[in-house]
Amino acid sequence: MVLCVAADKSIKDIKSLPKCDIAVFGFKGLGEVDYEEELKGLTDKFEDAARLSKTADCGVLTGCKTISRGLVRKSVAAAYGGKLLGISDMTHVIDGESFKSGAGLGVYSLGGYKVGLCIENDLLFPETIKALSLCGCNAVVVFMEELKDNLPHLLIRSYSYLYGVPVIMCAGNTACYAEVSGEIATSAQPYALYDVSLKNRYRVVTTRIKGLCDDGKEDY
Repeated sequence: MVLCVAADKSIKDIKSLPKCDIAVFGFKGLGEVDYEEELKGLTDKFEDAARLSKTADCGVLTGCKTISRGLVRKSVAAAYGGKLLGISDMTHVIDGESFKSGAGLGVYSLGGYKVGLCIENDLLFPETIKALSLCGCNAVVVFMEELKDNLPHLLIRSYSYLYGVPVIMCAGNTACYAEVSGEIATSAQPYALYDVSLKNRYRVVTTRIKGLCDDGKEDY
């Protein structure tokens, strides 16, 4: 599965893309999207994403800020085959932030690949990546509006290794790919291409817990 990350580009300015299975855009991809204006036909930003998925013949994932009756969310729109598949929102809002939280995790089938979404603050909660891994996602794509420090790099590298799923991050003008082996690659190029390995690697893990005995005997 080949992913093309155009971290700092707007979908409206895209004339062509490198050959890929999934194209990933950051929060500049669509900018702010007002649902009311979209429904009234005053803007067609979601249509731009859907149209690109058809002309480029690939899945499209793009960050955006969605506005609904004054409430702002950090979101990701997913499109494939000329159709908008859905919009997923950041589920964790931290004290002091003005955003509204969404609900549920974003999982989409794009060209036969199962891709999970992790948006901004959700990266700070390990259960997000763990749940997406348990859902059988082939890869997880992380969206961050900006990259303030190296913590996101450390997190995606750890999560990828611990949960056995490749993680691709689009943060500010930077793209990053963490392999399940613990290796990591970062790029600030206009287009970063990552050939993601889809090998399923499993280990058998056993553990002992106290309790769950029904014969009244102790086991050592």
